Amino acid sequence: MSRKAAAHTATRPRGIRGKAWWPWLKRGATLLFFAGVAWLLFEQAKAIEWQEVWSTLRGYPLPSLLLAAALSALSLLLYSCFDLLGRYYTGHKLRAPTVMLVTFTSYVLNLNLGSLIGGVAMRYRLYSRLGLQVGQITRVWTLSMLTNWTGYLLLAGVLFSFHTPALPPGWKIGSGGLQILGLALLAVVAVYLLLCAFSRQRSFCVRGHTLELPSARLALLQVAMGAANWLIMGLVVFVLLQQRIAYPTVLSVLLVAAVAGVITHVPAGLGVLEAVFVALLSHQVPQHQLLAALLAYRAIYYLLPLVLAAAAFFVMETRAKRLGQKDTSGKTAPRQHARA
Repeated sequence: MSRKAAAHTATRPRGIRGKAWWPWLKRGATLLFFAGVAWLLFEQAKAIEWQEVWSTLRGYPLPSLLLAAALSALSLLLYSCFDLLGRYYTGHKLRAPTVMLVTFTSYVLNLNLGSLIGGVAMRYRLYSRLGLQVGQITRVWTLSMLTNWTGYLLLAGVLFSFHTPALPPGWKIGSGGLQILGLALLAVVAVYLLLCAFSRQRSFCVRGHTLELPSARLALLQVAMGAANWLIMGLVVFVLLQQRIAYPTVLSVLLVAAVAGVITHVPAGLGVLEAVFVALLSHQVPQHQLLAALLAYRAIYYLLPLVLAAAAFFVMETRAKRLGQKDTSGKTAPRQHARA
């Protein structure tokens, strides 16, 4: 063995040993972070008068609950149409009701189990079983994600720039900081729309997948649909709070809570949504009323649709297995189940 090879062999284990601590450090830091969040939530929960929360829930007027349920159904229906934009964008031939059912199931599982399981893994599983290729699924999912978040950025930009929410006393960030943030968010949306309208380079390669910019009309429709969905979600919380707080303020806090939930990666944003609303609005509304409204919101917008999504997933899985059995038996073997 040459001296060079021997030196390489001698130093390699040290390098491996030197880097072996990094994954453990990341895991330890993650565990400490979540332990800290859990401790804060626990400490906050001890100060809450839960008896008053349940009393408020039991006293909810039926018309408010029915209106919140109707608005939730409208929001879920609208979100289920997001992947129809991807259907037009990619040109695949799956029927519109099938696409909407896949989108609804993925979205509800995303809300309750997290984006990796619902928004990503479930879409790939269901669409691949229906015959779409990986590249098609990636483009559909990307366009749907952009629809949701460009609408979010537009609303957050407008609210933070021109209707700064009333922050609790003692907060370090002021209205000026929020206005700057809002203008930055509006600039991001403007850049996206300008790229879709005027960019000469229409395709980009991201992790081996080719993505194409949508047309200006499709991009405008994306932003409009995404913003409309967030507006309806804000209305659900506004109705459950029984109009005790101005609607723009409720919507602003919901947008902040949504980002906090994404950053923490907590499934269904458990505790995060409530913590943000309590932190930002408890100086205007008693905690027990806030928590009662948010528990009702979770039941109506998260849990009830989860039952329907689970049933839809079971039906689609059963149909996919039957189609797979037919394919393997040689009775019928279409490459893409365009009429699923």
